[in-house]
Amino acid sequence: MKVGLLYPTTGSQGAQGTEEKQGAELAATWANAHGGVVGDKLQLVTAELARPEGVPDAMASLQHAGVSIVVGTHGSAFSAVAAEEATRRHMLVWETGAVGYVGWDSTPALDNVYAANSYETDGPVAAGTDFIRMAPMGGDLGKAAVDFVRDGLGSHLPTRAPLRWAVAYVDDPYGRAVQAGAEAEVTATGQQLVASFPYAESGTDFTALASRIAAAHPDALYVSAYIDDGTALRRALAAAHVPLLVNLGTSSSYCMPAFGQRLGDVAVGVFASDKPDAAAVRPDALSPEGRTTLAWAAAQYQKRYHQAMTSHALSGFSNAYALFVHVLPKARTATTTAVATAAQAVKLPIGTLANGGGLDIAPAGAADAGNNRNAAGVIWEWVAPNVEKVVWPPPFATHDVVWQPIDR
Repeated sequence: MKVGLLYPTTGSQGAQGTEEKQGAELAATWANAHGGVVGDKLQLVTAELARPEGVPDAMASLQHAGVSIVVGTHGSAFSAVAAEEATRRHMLVWETGAVGYVGWDSTPALDNVYAANSYETDGPVAAGTDFIRMAPMGGDLGKAAVDFVRDGLGSHLPTRAPLRWAVAYVDDPYGRAVQAGAEAEVTATGQQLVASFPYAESGTDFTALASRIAAAHPDALYVSAYIDDGTALRRALAAAHVPLLVNLGTSSSYCMPAFGQRLGDVAVGVFASDKPDAAAVRPDALSPEGRTTLAWAAAQYQKRYHQAMTSHALSGFSNAYALFVHVLPKARTATTTAVATAAQAVKLPIGTLANGGGLDIAPAGAADAGNNRNAAGVIWEWVAPNVEKVVWPPPFATHDVVWQPIDR
């Protein structure tokens, strides 16, 4: 049974994409060691990537190799193109890591093996036919961060008044997805959104951006960034002593080890909304299946790659495992329609997967159609220089929530 792998393994996201791909490969190893899929061995067909522009050719090559189901893609820029190509070709992208918006072109590709009259044109990506996201939606990460400040951090803050919020975000599908979720939740919870600051990933003057943020006088700042721009903005905020009560970020920057390594003391007291890594998952929060697979995957990853399993690797393993071990056996064939239908039918409670997540794909017609309502997400805090801990939600917390004054 052929399944494609589509991850960036070189380029700016190559290191993290490689880790996520390695996790997915481990999931296939587990599945094959436990009987495969209804007796058939999984055969992974890999398409290498460096940049999003390479996705259309990679998807075409996978389809021509007989692949309909593609596991990937780690990065939101890659994911957006892959979703469009999957819809044009009536393939299915099983997204293990990217959180950003996806769109699609409903015009079938000229070399699509499916007849035009069998092809849906009314939004199959949103309906979960050609794109299923196992990782949290970007909007959910933004919402979770705002909710954490209210429910988890609020009692520790020196004020009980509603906070003034600002959001700074890289202006791309990933950044906009997280920004939209955060801003919607700020408004929905009766707090004040004082400003939004979109910026370009490259070429932005972060000293000037920090000054603009300071002029808006926010109490809380949420940042959706990549590692280089995220650390640059954090440095600029600290250098300008912008008086924030709370600074939070998200998955592609604030939670990454490099964030703490680059910033040292400047990272302390900052929070991040993201996925957990293997060392941060509490076994007592998992089902027996989750505990068994987490222990196996963490040991195998260390043995193969001589390093601990990162959040990217764990996301690749857990989310591909759900497909290989639970969905494909129900589908019984690796075709787009069969797998999409099976994915809707299989329900796994939170804690079933090694990363603490489960499986509950939102149905067609829902605002979050095709997305996993049981995706794994946590709040990290940099509690000391180069030390980050999971502090929320309580069942997954490995450290108490601590409010530490920053930039004041």
